[in-house]
Amino acid sequence: MPVLYDRLLKLKEMFNSKFGSIPKFYVRAPGRVNIIGEHIDYCGYSVLPMAIEQDVLIAVEPVKTYTLQLANTNPLYPDFSTSANNIQIDKTKPLWHNYFLCGLKGIQEHFGLTNLTGMNCLVDGNIPPSSGLSSSSALVCCAGLVTLTVLGRNLSKVELAEICAKSERYIGTEGGGMDQSISFLAEEGTAKLIEFSPLRATDVKLPSGAVFVIANSCVEMNKAATSQFNIRVMECRLAAKLLAKYKNLQWDNVLRLDEVQAKLGISLEEMLLVTEDALHPEPYNPEEICRCLGISLEELRTQILSPNTQDVLIFKLYQRAKHVYSEAARVLQFKKICEEAPENMVQLLGELMNQSHMSCRDMYECSCPELDQLVDICRKLGAQGSRLTGAGWGGCAVSIVPADKLPGFLANVHKAYYQRSDGSLAPEKQSLFATKPGGGALVFLEA
Repeated sequence: MPVLYDRLLKLKEMFNSKFGSIPKFYVRAPGRVNIIGEHIDYCGYSVLPMAIEQDVLIAVEPVKTYTLQLANTNPLYPDFSTSANNIQIDKTKPLWHNYFLCGLKGIQEHFGLTNLTGMNCLVDGNIPPSSGLSSSSALVCCAGLVTLTVLGRNLSKVELAEICAKSERYIGTEGGGMDQSISFLAEEGTAKLIEFSPLRATDVKLPSGAVFVIANSCVEMNKAATSQFNIRVMECRLAAKLLAKYKNLQWDNVLRLDEVQAKLGISLEEMLLVTEDALHPEPYNPEEICRCLGISLEELRTQILSPNTQDVLIFKLYQRAKHVYSEAARVLQFKKICEEAPENMVQLLGELMNQSHMSCRDMYECSCPELDQLVDICRKLGAQGSRLTGAGWGGCAVSIVPADKLPGFLANVHKAYYQRSDGSLAPEKQSLFATKPGGGALVFLEA
């Protein structure tokens, strides 16, 4: 880990010039790329991510005062200082320090603590922001582990992941738990099938003859700053309620699409058929949803919709449910192919990734023209499969590329997508790299 060692030394020097002292310890938490299983973790379904080598690194010194001082090595992110005992998170502004506060508050509340010691923290990160590689969740996880270490307490990786998944919602996103789980549970050399309720991670051995390549579309999408993400979460919740009502289940306490499948005890393929019968492709308006469920508009607004979705006028329930159930099935097929390792496995995995992108683009509507173009370029230039990864609406594509084609693939994609004649893509955002599964969050003590 020579690169990490160099970064730690540099961080130590910057910490010293900033705070006039030496850090006591350092914490790292990685970003991730989701290979397949998009927008289904918050519906209760398994996903298949791997940690990447890019990470968030924090140098920490506990102090005797009750002041939390945060600084960032990137001058774009201003310093922040607050009382450690009065953590306020402003949902209206997804500023960088609020993600740190989410992790801190999650640990604080878990242990029911009122008096938190102060600390000086210098944050360094090399995950491209708003790129769909979980830079924000890596910061939340890093801050949670920092706080735990300062307190001298212990938690399992699973407990940490669950606390951080819950606490990231303080910022206003209704995410699942994939990003936090892989940040803590990742192991070098293997992707993970992450299952929820209860949270567990299983190794998935990726094909040795292929490489996963990440390409940034250079369109930034800030998940907490957009209502699109939270609208999708709500559309899935409403679809689950309408499907449950259609099947004469107790619908009012159903929140996720996986609960409907579990209650009916049927396969994902059968759930797709139920969706065809129960829901129509035309968008639903709030009045029709109320008629279907036999409730008033007031009940819909106050008891089901979240504050940031109360003014939405159309909900595409059929499309969202179709995506979730088909994507959940693709995840299981992907894992099965990796286990059975047929001769044409790279081609088969690529086909599943292509189907996933098509579903994200057409049924979940979370792509964008630049991502579609990038995915298209990757496929034309040698990827067996390519798809958007992360929330979408910008960010990155992930491609599966035969290992022997990698150098040519990288050069050609760089030329076709990034070297535009109009020079419209800022060079610092140009991220195109092959990645292998990295390890999870760690604490380094100052020797």
